Amino acid sequence: EIMAGMSPSEKNYRRATTLDLFKQRIPWLLLLMVSATFTGMIITSFENALAAQVALTAFIPMLMDTGGNCGSQSSVTVIRSLSLGELRLGDWWRASWKELQVGVLCGVTLALVNLARLTLFSQVGTAVALVVSLTLIVTVVSSKLLGCLLPIAASRLGMDPAVMASPLITTIADAVSLLVYFRIAVLLLAI
Repeated sequence: EIMAGMSPSEKNYRRATTLDLFKQRIPWLLLLMVSATFTGMIITSFENALAAQVALTAFIPMLMDTGGNCGSQSSVTVIRSLSLGELRLGDWWRASWKELQVGVLCGVTLALVNLARLTLFSQVGTAVALVVSLTLIVTVVSSKLLGCLLPIAASRLGMDPAVMASPLITTIADAVSLLVYFRIAVLLLAI
């Protein structure tokens, strides 16, 4: 349940009241809502870049979703491996190396498909397509590593690794992808 952004419940779903479910869910929703304001702050701090190249705005949801999805894939795999005893805390380096490799392969594949798609079927220029595609690579790699390392760190600290799963990883991955996106845009588009 914590993976879904809820507190664990002692009652099964059928017996839980509406108020019980509300109490389980609202603390996480409040925390995630407040933490998501950081992504808004990042966008606001790059308003000039967005004004200069409005096309950049259209790709924000895709980049953020891809980062969150990649981080979630890694975290679910690592949490499952930890719970089954296939992965131990001391294996963090091996797991990180594996997720780094997977991240590079996934990131490059997604970036190449995206670059071809934008170049062939979109009205954005080659420079914008390149900015989006390079951002995809960095976003995927960093999200895969984040999704791997946060659950391992939580376990090492004696916390349930599921606490670090999807909602928190997605929030952090969103912020990272936006920062990378706008930095690359500023560098390559000279805005």
